[in-house]
Amino acid sequence: MGLLSNKYRVLVVLVGFLCLVSVCSNYVVMNFTFICMKNDMSFARDDVRVNGNETSPVSLFDYTPNEKKYLMWAVAAGTIIGTFPVNYVFVRFGGRWTFFMAGIISVIATTLIPLAAQTSFHALLVARFCQGLAFAADFAAIGLLTVRWAPLSETAIFLGALTSFTNFSSVLTNAVSGAICEGFGWRTAFYAHAALGLVFFILWAIIYTDNPQKSSRVSPTELRKIQKNKSEKHLDTKNVEVPYKKLLTSPVVLCVWLNAFAEMSIIVFLHTYAPIFFNRILKFSVAETGFLLALSVFFPLPLKLVGGVISDKAKCFSERSKMLFFNTISVGLVGILIGLLSFIPQSYHYVSVVLFSIIFSCLSLNCAGFYKCATLHTRQFAHVVISTIQWMKSVALITGPALVAAIVKNEDSPVQWRIVLCILGGVMVTANTLALCVFTDKPAEYTMADADEKTIKYEVNPDKEEV
Repeated sequence: MGLLSNKYRVLVVLVGFLCLVSVCSNYVVMNFTFICMKNDMSFARDDVRVNGNETSPVSLFDYTPNEKKYLMWAVAAGTIIGTFPVNYVFVRFGGRWTFFMAGIISVIATTLIPLAAQTSFHALLVARFCQGLAFAADFAAIGLLTVRWAPLSETAIFLGALTSFTNFSSVLTNAVSGAICEGFGWRTAFYAHAALGLVFFILWAIIYTDNPQKSSRVSPTELRKIQKNKSEKHLDTKNVEVPYKKLLTSPVVLCVWLNAFAEMSIIVFLHTYAPIFFNRILKFSVAETGFLLALSVFFPLPLKLVGGVISDKAKCFSERSKMLFFNTISVGLVGILIGLLSFIPQSYHYVSVVLFSIIFSCLSLNCAGFYKCATLHTRQFAHVVISTIQWMKSVALITGPALVAAIVKNEDSPVQWRIVLCILGGVMVTANTLALCVFTDKPAEYTMADADEKTIKYEVNPDKEEV
């Protein structure tokens, strides 16, 4: 395989990333097509909506805010219900065919959405639920791919590249779907996403394997790098027994999950309510809101990879010090900035825009914080811990709107939004403070076969440069 055999893990990460983007884009695309669907009068509701003294037919696809809420919750419910069963299947059967089947479910559900939408609202909810089930596999795939293919010295780089799929899919889907909707109709947007997903997952089935050591495509040089400093139990892909009780009672793991939930709550809040905040509180127009938010999300995208490279390659600080530094930026500092955001006067709304960009930039560095702690501490069981972060995100999709609904009665009230932001910021700061005391880069005892087991240190041929 030549040069590719020494960089095969890069190809695996690239294909895995495309599959992650596909599964996420398949459910995100509906958020954009709502705009196009409401103008499609090929199917109309039996009821009518009243406008003054006149009545007019309503498109079957012109969903009310309440219906849109249920369509979002259907995805969250699928992810919440699917996370732990999907994780068990990953552990039991590996990632190659498990993630492939999740991708096929996502492809089929996305293909059927136009038909489901015109059949009944309940049929559409079922299709969205299936998309959520498939999405439950994303974070388990990230964890397993990192466990099996990432050298310990490249953990943050892998995590940075793979966890950027959410923002990437959002930016890409919104850009592409607009052109597709205008040129070919909203149904084509779903068919195009499904077709690309099918291609990506066929590539996944061809390229990915859970056992790099058994792949003829991986050179001995690259294999030594992947396996360096990993224990024999870490490299054992067959006799995997997940110590669930130890994971659930580990202070480190619990702290990782707390930090993840705090950050996911902020991310869900920003993606869900930032448009309302920009329009109602900062007084930007609808067009300005869309443009400024797109810039705020787009520019920080490269920082995930940059943060991962710095975390893995900077040797002047210990792993724990780097981990705490990046976690403090992505969790602790964000908590403070979110609180400050609520006190900026409306007259300084462009300062708020800059602060939004800084917040998104800081959030991009989470791969080198709690994500890396989870991977280095739980080693071969990291996919279990990371997949639970996906579950946390789904829970945040419910708790976030619930918090806003409980406090914000008037969307034009800065004071009510300030209370929400300060609560979220306080949780972030608290989670990071605990992390400063608890986080470690040392492998847990249960990652070793016995207390005396040594990690495997492969010496690279001095005549060959390690890739």
